[in-house]
Amino acid sequence: MYPKLFIPGPTHVREEVLQAQTVPMIGHRTPEYSALQAEVTPKLQKLLYTTQRVYLYTSSSTGVMEGSVRQASTKKVLNTVCGAFSKRWHQITKANGIPCDKIEVPMGQAITPEMVDEALASGEYDAVTIVMNETSTGVMNPVKDIAALIHDKYPDVLILVDAVSCMAGVKIEFDAWGLDVCLAGVQKCFALPPGLTVCAVSDRARERARQVANPGYYFSYEQMDKKYEKHQTPATPAISLIWALNKQMDDILAEGLENRWQRHKDMAAIVQDWAREYFALYSDERYLSLTVTNVKNTRGISVAGLNEELRKRGAIISNGYGDLKEKCFRIAHMGDLTVEDIKWLLEQINDILGL
Repeated sequence: MYPKLFIPGPTHVREEVLQAQTVPMIGHRTPEYSALQAEVTPKLQKLLYTTQRVYLYTSSSTGVMEGSVRQASTKKVLNTVCGAFSKRWHQITKANGIPCDKIEVPMGQAITPEMVDEALASGEYDAVTIVMNETSTGVMNPVKDIAALIHDKYPDVLILVDAVSCMAGVKIEFDAWGLDVCLAGVQKCFALPPGLTVCAVSDRARERARQVANPGYYFSYEQMDKKYEKHQTPATPAISLIWALNKQMDDILAEGLENRWQRHKDMAAIVQDWAREYFALYSDERYLSLTVTNVKNTRGISVAGLNEELRKRGAIISNGYGDLKEKCFRIAHMGDLTVEDIKWLLEQINDILGL
């Protein structure tokens, strides 16, 4: 018996979604596949409140981060760093030889519009990277406010957003906020097996990509666009996963987007209140994640030991990330988990720890 996953990815996948992958194989250049992609794409656009292009990449999110940053700048990129995964943006940008700088805040803190404003005032940059939900710390950066600041004062700067651990769990209004790239792997809030990344790309980001000297090939928007109108992808897609994505999108839309966003808020509030009562919250209270809570281990418990006991009861949570191992633990409340699931989990932890 495998434990139920209360970790920030991969997340628990429902049996119906797993079964959706068992459709007989079809060719990716057939009318049947085109019909599938043509069906799922508008659902993703609805999820992201956009009329612009949403691509499906057979890749982890890190690959699409690399591809997008390669196509974003003809000047210099500003990477905003507030934890392990926003740091990855900076590592990727540097590794590709793209001129870049970073602004960095301590773990547990958020990137604010004021910080971005101060950095962009130099006029050196034409793209900014930001993680909307920093999985390693449990911080949700104010992307909407940062984007508004950029559009108001620096309209030529592209906004690239890693929404890996919050897309499909929180409201992201791609068009209204004026984002240029917003990407997420499907193994977190989408509650699917890993292997696909959803990426919304603005028309102006696609235009910028045409001006870049070395945009790459596999993740190139130009390559994606060659097949987009035919409802196909340039390289072979993960067809079985896309069947599962289509099934899951039907269920997400049947639940209702506003209901889905509220369910995630409700689960977050329960975990946060519990953490305040028995431990402490690691991250800035003003910017708490709605999909994963980072709990400060004020009681000095063995997180590994707690997880061992939880496994026996059919659940698993996450230890602290990197340097925060055993100093913190993380409880994910995302995807298809319910308020009842979260209450059950916390009851088990309370019982194991004698709280």
